[in-house]
Amino acid sequence: MNAQHPLYLILLGPPGSGKGTQAHQLSKELNIPHISTGDLFRDNIKNQTELGKKAKSFMDQGKLVPDEIVLDMLFDRIAGADCIDGFLLDGFPRTVPQAETFENLRPKNGNLVIINLMVPDEVILKRTAGRLTCKQCGHVHNKYFLPPKEEGVCDKCGCQLWQRPDDQAEIVQERLKNYHAHTKPLIAHYTAQGQLSNINGDAASQEVHAQLINIIKTHIHL
Repeated sequence: MNAQHPLYLILLGPPGSGKGTQAHQLSKELNIPHISTGDLFRDNIKNQTELGKKAKSFMDQGKLVPDEIVLDMLFDRIAGADCIDGFLLDGFPRTVPQAETFENLRPKNGNLVIINLMVPDEVILKRTAGRLTCKQCGHVHNKYFLPPKEEGVCDKCGCQLWQRPDDQAEIVQERLKNYHAHTKPLIAHYTAQGQLSNINGDAASQEVHAQLINIIKTHIHL
């Protein structure tokens, strides 16, 4: 990537669709920063900013954080010097108004690539509600796909596993409900503009990555 032809990459998909995993790898390969709204929220919450406190009250209930909070955090971040060659957005936009505001305010040079990871709700529930994280080393198990050898104990370091509050089944279901109500209209919005590419996000991680790279290659020269 370069400042004359930066890449603005947006990954869409339901919570738990694997956007974060793919974004982390793509960020390294493309040499552009991975900007996750979830990470922006957590950083602001950790630092106890006013925006963070407001965001936390919504996140703890599985509700969408209001647009004005999301936008304030995002545009502050993409103004950073490391975004001059582009950036990868994971978890933004989540609503059509967010998408419209981003389109009006984003840098107009470069390539805008928007990819949607399609994953069924039942798979999302198992991926997310089954997730167990080690309190010590951060290693992640899944009680459906990768259960620990000993219940509640990390295979890697032997410490206690826990479930994040926003990974509990009822919260995941609420997040999916909000996704279908508020975020899925983005699919129609970007499709109508001829900007959206869809891929199967329920495939193996390597296959999903290959699909993403192929789509990006059709828009830019890697």
